[in-house]
Amino acid sequence: MAIVREAAGPVRVRAVGEMLGLPVAVRGKLEPLRGKLNRLADHFHKL
Repeated sequence: MAIVREAAGPVRVRAVGEMLGLPVAVRGKLEPLRGKLNRLADHFHKL
């Protein structure tokens, strides 16, 4: 959450992955994170 709050604009999944220390060189490793971020964004849009 802090990563998204500190961002000045849209946040890329790769940037979040890098900040979390995930292996970002392999796209398939980022897909689970993408899904989690999408669910999180949907949740906050509904509030």
